[in-house]
Amino acid sequence: MYARDNVADASDLQQRLPGVPEVEAATEMLRMLADPTRLRLMCLLSEGEHDVTALVAAVGTARPAVSQHLAKLRLTGLVTVRRDGRRALHRARGGHVRRLVTEVLHAASHRVTGAPEHD
Repeated sequence: MYARDNVADASDLQQRLPGVPEVEAATEMLRMLADPTRLRLMCLLSEGEHDVTALVAAVGTARPAVSQHLAKLRLTGLVTVRRDGRRALHRARGGHVRRLVTEVLHAASHRVTGAPEHD
């Protein structure tokens, strides 16, 4: 058996790649999560709904900054908002987003603590 027998050609590999729109959307989502404040907000919003006042108190960042971060997260589709009277309740959008946030934080924890990786 030759090593080339297990190698897919370029066209096979290209067909496995996601399309340009999906890659661009994923890149934008990951870019939004690359900010420490936004990642902290997403951690909280992955657990449930919160209003801006609660988020400001939890992350220790000024209200205008939290509001701007939330607006960016909404624009990229990572966060949804629901009105409850005069309050706006924010939440991570869907299970995929919540799992993404959870997984990246677990991977970071393994890296920091030296815990073995999972398969």
